[in-house]
Amino acid sequence: MVPELAVTDFAASYAFYVEAIGFKVRIRRENPDFAYLCYGQAQLMIEQAHDGGWLTAEMAYPLGRGINLQIDVPDIETLYSRLLRLSTPLFRPLRENCYDTGERVDCQKEFLVQDPDGYLLRFCQPVG
Repeated sequence: MVPELAVTDFAASYAFYVEAIGFKVRIRRENPDFAYLCYGQAQLMIEQAHDGGWLTAEMAYPLGRGINLQIDVPDIETLYSRLLRLSTPLFRPLRENCYDTGERVDCQKEFLVQDPDGYLLRFCQPVG
């Protein structure tokens, strides 16, 4: 699954994902502004919201209410430290959480941030 996020300020979103977090740009095009981004195995697309787009309702902050996008990262401590240095507001600071999968309990380090439009991103790395 590759989510595509409609964004209200493409330049701000692009800077957040590419410059702050470190996503790599796979595809970039204009009219409307669009980028296909990759971070390790994670992929997502951002597109400037525009007339004729796939919007189902008026966009109001925070966008993406009710969901969070979990993104597995190989080195969560480095990413977390970089975002702190950039004064990125945290929705939830780094901590270890354990989840009962029914067969076992899996633990991961995780933290959550919101992108410029309020989409909630949960970065995580398995523990152990």
